[in-house]
Amino acid sequence: MALVAGVDSSTQSCKIVIRDAQTGALVRQARASHPDGTEIHPEHWWTALGEAIESAGGLEDVAALAVGGQQHGMVVLDADGEVIRPALLWNDTRSAAAADELIRELGDGDEEAGRRAWAQAIGSVPVASLTITKLRWLADHEPDNAARIAAICLPHDWLTWRLSGAARLEDLVTDRSDASGTGYFDSQANAYRRDLLALALRRSVEEAEAIILPRVAGPHEEAGRGGGQVLGRDLSHLVLGPGCGDNAGAALGLGLAPGRTSVSLGTSGVVAAVSATPTHDASGLVTGFADATGAYLPLACTLNASRILDAAARLLRVDYAELDRLALAAEPGAAGLVHVPYLEGERTPNLPHATGALTGMTLASLTPENYARAAVEGLLCLMGACLDAVRAQGVEITEVSLVGGSVRSSAVRRLAPAVLGVPVEAPEPGEYVADGAAKQAAWVLAGGDEPPAWQLAGVERLEAEPHTAVRTAYDRAAADVAAAYGARA
Repeated sequence: MALVAGVDSSTQSCKIVIRDAQTGALVRQARASHPDGTEIHPEHWWTALGEAIESAGGLEDVAALAVGGQQHGMVVLDADGEVIRPALLWNDTRSAAAADELIRELGDGDEEAGRRAWAQAIGSVPVASLTITKLRWLADHEPDNAARIAAICLPHDWLTWRLSGAARLEDLVTDRSDASGTGYFDSQANAYRRDLLALALRRSVEEAEAIILPRVAGPHEEAGRGGGQVLGRDLSHLVLGPGCGDNAGAALGLGLAPGRTSVSLGTSGVVAAVSATPTHDASGLVTGFADATGAYLPLACTLNASRILDAAARLLRVDYAELDRLALAAEPGAAGLVHVPYLEGERTPNLPHATGALTGMTLASLTPENYARAAVEGLLCLMGACLDAVRAQGVEITEVSLVGGSVRSSAVRRLAPAVLGVPVEAPEPGEYVADGAAKQAAWVLAGGDEPPAWQLAGVERLEAEPHTAVRTAYDRAAADVAAAYGARA
């Protein structure tokens, strides 16, 4: 029995799963925590990966491994391969002004023209999450650090590189899915846009050409081998897959296909839909990413998801089981109480400086039950707005796979089909990013045109009549917040 490993190096932790390469059966798994924050030194990821491998019983019997990782994180290396400064993560919004600048600059001062130009060039319009905006922030606020850049990579690229034991920057490898989230990669042409990188760093194209960017490997191409002395282990037997961005990894792990879309409720909320054709949304609501199989992954992402429920439970001083009980005790619409949960700014819509809103407060509506219900409905309505944004790009959505930590909430599962307005499938809670990475590793071993067809276990199918009044009330309140903060519709 050949075994494969998949890693998910996420914002909060590092997870590893070890599975049978043929059937996908889980053999063992482990995890290790990452520090909190939006600015993290990559060595913390490396330490956590070592701890997770150790807890999982090592890799001596594993034939192949691939790394899925949080997208967009800016890892800048000097000529010696040393990390120049802590990585700015996807949820670090300090580069919001840089995103606006880059849009205007590509449009020769015209914002609308800039949005169209960016969408056409890379399939996405810059927001604070994308790597390219963080590079502009670095160039403007830490010019000495920017001047030292010899190579730029992403979290999963850096971890794969370290696992290989490679010393040369030229040995950095990425994949098309993660590269598509940088802001300087054209996933249709499968090529870096050095002109856009130069724009971000305020350098000439010739100077940008001298910066090493990871080689973009194919979906099931071997990216290298493990190093002979890595994390105190001999990993030279280990085949390394190209890895993938976390959203593409989850899509691969879930086996998404056209019409079947995932809604992931983790630290962020993500709507991801596999599409045979690219999208070019000049509004910026939908980012035109690539997937891990050679297709495209139109995606809408929020900054707020599980922490909406965390905040509600903390405010009500209850545990999550009691929060569910309270929410399910209230009527649909929470007696008019509407929660617009932009608690840490928001990405969809693009409101990095916004705060949340609670409207419809009356003596009758302001109860613990209604507040709990409004929090759950607010989370689901936020994701429903993301589904609508993806649909507006011509992407068909007929059902949803609901995954992520918040799916453990019975209230989320019960209310999801009514608020989202489509049938919902909720697989057993799992590490779907790591599973997707493991599936990619198995694909690298097996070859062929298609990834292995592993079956999901314990899928719960949920259906309900749509609660259109809930979305209507939420959309009205969200529009008021957007108007106050100048969001784009």
